[in-house]
Amino acid sequence: MSDEEPPNMSTGRKRALSENTLFGMGNPLLDISAVVDKDFLDKFGLKPNDQILAEDKHKALFEEIVKRNKVEYHAGGSTQNSVKIAQWMIQKPHKVATFFGCIGNDHFGEILKKKAEEAHVDAHYYEQNEEPTGTCAACITGDNRSLVANLAAANCYKKEKHLDLDSNWELVKKAKVYYIAGFFLTVSPESILKVAKHASDNNKIFCMNLSAPFISQFFKEPLMKVMPYVDILFGNETEAATFAKELGFETDDIAEIAKKTQNLPKDNTKRQRVVVFTQGKDDTVATVGERVTMFPVVDIDQNAIVDTNGAGDAFVGGFLSALVQEHKLEECIRAGHYAANVIIKRVGCTFPEKPDYQ
Repeated sequence: MSDEEPPNMSTGRKRALSENTLFGMGNPLLDISAVVDKDFLDKFGLKPNDQILAEDKHKALFEEIVKRNKVEYHAGGSTQNSVKIAQWMIQKPHKVATFFGCIGNDHFGEILKKKAEEAHVDAHYYEQNEEPTGTCAACITGDNRSLVANLAAANCYKKEKHLDLDSNWELVKKAKVYYIAGFFLTVSPESILKVAKHASDNNKIFCMNLSAPFISQFFKEPLMKVMPYVDILFGNETEAATFAKELGFETDDIAEIAKKTQNLPKDNTKRQRVVVFTQGKDDTVATVGERVTMFPVVDIDQNAIVDTNGAGDAFVGGFLSALVQEHKLEECIRAGHYAANVIIKRVGCTFPEKPDYQ
């Protein structure tokens, strides 16, 4: 192992994987994609290309989009997307990836369960009756998509009602790699901390994502409580800049932000923190040992890009698929770039039957 190589990546050999090696926990949403017209957007006050949280005035949108258009349903939500893509990259065995999150006891919840099963993800949902299953309406007009997310049930995850149950905690203990998107900090920071501490105490790998600028801005306190347990931190250039501003790093140089983030206090000193920032079509920035290295993304014809929305989730999924096989950091990033490249040529976070990744 070279001096530069982070201690949590071993040699490049492929290892046989067992079920439940990768654990993800987050907000499960059912993505509902449909082609709509401008009148539909106007009716609900939507911009053609936007991402918003649903308000009261959007309640009817979800019922109407299903009735009036040919609809595609996909299991969504950031963390669920990533573990689904990791499982797709791995192919076999099935159920290498486990997922926890909260859904409603309803038709959309049944669809989510079926979709997770089709993706061969071992999903164990906390099901409750107070709120309906979370949904994200993707209203497509031409090359644009307007996303309206209604967290609903996803917001109702309860540590003591689900994560703490012996049968569920056994699944957590089985894992070697953990991934939770920053979005879940708005739902159950205590669940994140329990998983993060378990990973740290047992020298396993805990990964997190900055997810969106508003997480660093408005959920900084829970984020920084988890940070000492984070072995690998993901984010994009906008999220990295906001994080740096919130922490008073006084730099907008992305390599320097990565280095300063790597050096934040860490609980398990056996593993040096790895920071990975993607920048769309520009190089991915990662801390490799004491250095910061740039990794160019796969070239793509701009006309081939259909939908960049799932690119970040896909990058993480590809990365995790190599990480659970104990590949080197460079190889994890290469797998991430491949997965993102596949996903941006398709609508939503969807993928062909099999990867052709070498």
